[in-house]
Amino acid sequence: MLNLAGPVLAATLALAGLPAFAQDTGTEKTDALFEALGLPQMLEVMRAEGLEYGDTIAQDMLPGGQSARWDALVSDIYDVDMMQEEVRAIFGEELEGDDLDAMLAFYTTEPGQTIINLEVSAREALLDDAVEEASKDSAAIAAMDETPRFQMIEAFVDANDLIETNVVGALNSNYAFYMGLIDGGAMPEGVTAELALQDVWAQEDEIRSDTAEWVYSFLLMAYQPLSDEELQAYIAFSETEAGQDLNAALFTAFNGMFDDISRALGLGVSRFMISQEL
Repeated sequence: MLNLAGPVLAATLALAGLPAFAQDTGTEKTDALFEALGLPQMLEVMRAEGLEYGDTIAQDMLPGGQSARWDALVSDIYDVDMMQEEVRAIFGEELEGDDLDAMLAFYTTEPGQTIINLEVSAREALLDDAVEEASKDSAAIAAMDETPRFQMIEAFVDANDLIETNVVGALNSNYAFYMGLIDGGAMPEGVTAELALQDVWAQEDEIRSDTAEWVYSFLLMAYQPLSDEELQAYIAFSETEAGQDLNAALFTAFNGMFDDISRALGLGVSRFMISQEL
């Protein structure tokens, strides 16, 4: 599962056990898939990441720095129940009419569940700055040497269009944050949505570089225990219609959540900046 916009998925298998799923309603299937993908656990990790990000915003943008009031606001914005409700709703809407049986057949069996557990565990581990730096260093070496595993991860990234989709998601989130600042009255007079958009686009190269670094370091670490056969199956499924539909639904759901969170953070920063000026 990916940080910037959402998880990524894949695998090929025979659909032998589908009659059991066929008796479920569409909502029940979507809920079962939501759980099988480990999305509740991943959202808990994203909340922890968000609280850390809130500390960074306070240090960089608030005149008074971090405070109990700011921490409480950030905690409310990253309310995991609200995050889960929003992602679940959009996820379900995006999957209407898609082949949920093919998705469920993999993620409720092995190696699907192992893959999900690896993704969640890796995401939790990356909360430690030392682990994150070590992961980036290891990925840089693998990229330089073009190891066979790096080439497989590269194929996985390409099949799921992970760099471009995550870059677009990050740009949109940054723009939403700017709009929160503007609408909240924290930006100087004359700073318009158009100027904000220009500034966001100016960050594209840096965002693209950071995104690629994070994606490869995360995937290489998360999938290291997988055999080549398991990883190849994951790549193959991502190229199927079901895999593409699932990946698109996840990105849409998580991008919507991140945009809302970013705008709320921008409005929150505005409120604190203005109150401290007064």
